[in-house]
Amino acid sequence: MDERLRTLSLVEAQRRAEALFAQVEARGLVAPGTGEQEVSDRIRDLANEMFGTTRHWHKRILRSGPHTLLPYEESPPDRIIGDDDIAFADFGPVFDAYELDFGRTFFLGDDPAKRRLRDDLAAVFAAGRHAFRADPDITGRQLYAEVERRASDAGWELGGWHAGHLVGVVPRETSDGAAAESYITPDNDRPLRRVDRAGWRCRWILEIRLTDRKLGFGGLYEQLIDLT
Repeated sequence: MDERLRTLSLVEAQRRAEALFAQVEARGLVAPGTGEQEVSDRIRDLANEMFGTTRHWHKRILRSGPHTLLPYEESPPDRIIGDDDIAFADFGPVFDAYELDFGRTFFLGDDPAKRRLRDDLAAVFAAGRHAFRADPDITGRQLYAEVERRASDAGWELGGWHAGHLVGVVPRETSDGAAAESYITPDNDRPLRRVDRAGWRCRWILEIRLTDRKLGFGGLYEQLIDLT
């Protein structure tokens, strides 16, 4: 496998993830009156139906309402999605041995604050992607600071300790075993554009989690940053 093939494979994995989530929305799978686990299972089954995908490199997450504020590590009890709710899906499908991390937020009802959060997620992601593309030497620390600033300017807080991570061939990639260097985090002062110890170019997922703890909800938007 060469770098070009690896890049094309990641782009194709991204395309499939986008198509999957477009169908999730088109089919109305995230719907009021449905349990989080049921929606998660439906998305899993749809991925299998569309692409024969049966593997996920991290646990499948579908969270709604106050559960959207919880960190990744927690596993809350099942919750029924409400009529005027917000929910996000965070899936790590494996397509042809390539891991992809993809997240989107679904807005239900007509709450203007939830609608604004859904829209601001895409805007902050776009601003982070622009910052990444504009500076060939940008570090994880610098990119984290930029998305944190953009989130604050929009009136939200970042909901996690990092804003993205390495992605690639299964099993999940890390940079020479150094956890901080594998994430977009204030602790990563290395340039994001670099090669790993094996000589492969580092490829990155930008993960934007915006929250408002007073309002009691948050959201997620994540995908590849350097190939799309």
